[in-house]
Amino acid sequence: MTTRPPARSVAAAVLAAGLCLAASACTNSGNDDKASGPSSSAADNTAASQQVVTPTDSAAGAGCTSQQYGGGVPKLDITDGSTVVGFSQSESTSNPFRATETKSIENEAKRLGVKLIERNANADVNTQNSQIEDMIAQGAKVLIVAPENSDGLGPALAQAKAKKIPVLTIDRTVTGAACTDFIAFIGSNFYGQAQIAADDLAQATGGKAHVAILTGTPGNNVTTDRTKGFQDQVKAKYPNIQVVASQTGNFAQTDGQKVMEQLLQAHSDINAVYAENDEMALGAVQAIRAAGKTPGKDVKIVSIDGIQQAVQDVAAGQLAADIETNPRFGPLAFQSLQDFYGTKGVPDKVIIKDGHFTSANAKQALDQGLVY
Repeated sequence: MTTRPPARSVAAAVLAAGLCLAASACTNSGNDDKASGPSSSAADNTAASQQVVTPTDSAAGAGCTSQQYGGGVPKLDITDGSTVVGFSQSESTSNPFRATETKSIENEAKRLGVKLIERNANADVNTQNSQIEDMIAQGAKVLIVAPENSDGLGPALAQAKAKKIPVLTIDRTVTGAACTDFIAFIGSNFYGQAQIAADDLAQATGGKAHVAILTGTPGNNVTTDRTKGFQDQVKAKYPNIQVVASQTGNFAQTDGQKVMEQLLQAHSDINAVYAENDEMALGAVQAIRAAGKTPGKDVKIVSIDGIQQAVQDVAAGQLAADIETNPRFGPLAFQSLQDFYGTKGVPDKVIIKDGHFTSANAKQALDQGLVY
């Protein structure tokens, strides 16, 4: 087995992205499924998402380099102005998370002088496969991919691997092995986010509630982890919280509203909602109002992502809390590629530091421009 060199330097280029580097997680975790998430303590304030975060001791683990990736790939200087880097975005930039993520990648590419080509799959995994293959045909020598789902990119990844084109995944995982099928995963601790969401909802309801869960798109690790983390936390800590319904809203506002309308009709006792992203939470707010109920009073809502409209709803009392998913991947993604082509390498997982918005800090975060 090849021993990879220590990978410490990624954090040096985190800049204002608010990222926490670790070989497995920002906190001591035990295993991937049950890694503890962002702290929900008073020390975890909104400004955390804008601060450079020091790596934990676990960041000293092995890192993947171009010499080790898939038996070795050509070494590149991605900042030489001629090497083409491809960026595959999974969903429409009408979603604030995707817009901010894309802009972060574009801005850092421009700052570094990277020649970037981009495609957007608009939530269609077949399209994303085709677009990645097209970027390869257009001369991309390395790829940054925000996957539409975790299992569906086999054809594109196989082609990239066959042509010795490394793939760095951000915000969602893909099927395969790090340093063999993809360089690494950079993203949030989705299981930990869901644990905090359960704690927030318990606090908002006094530990007694009938909850509807609006789950994300099936087939990706975000949905799986955010569902399991919430359910595990409720089971372990809150015996008087009952999940009475769980249905996918596909991470979309329109679907979230439609599903919430149906759930309210089928379960008149629902008095709490856990939405696995903000788009669905905003849809739920509309559905609750349409049912003649008051969001934040008759039905408590907790969500994940931290987009501006949702944080405004937290400040206004319509949402109980919102856990940020930091989309500002640009600085860390490109520093990771530079380390990959250097000697320091990239850990298999780079878990980022996310903020946590509550009634105590949402307005301040908005006033300070810390929300995307």
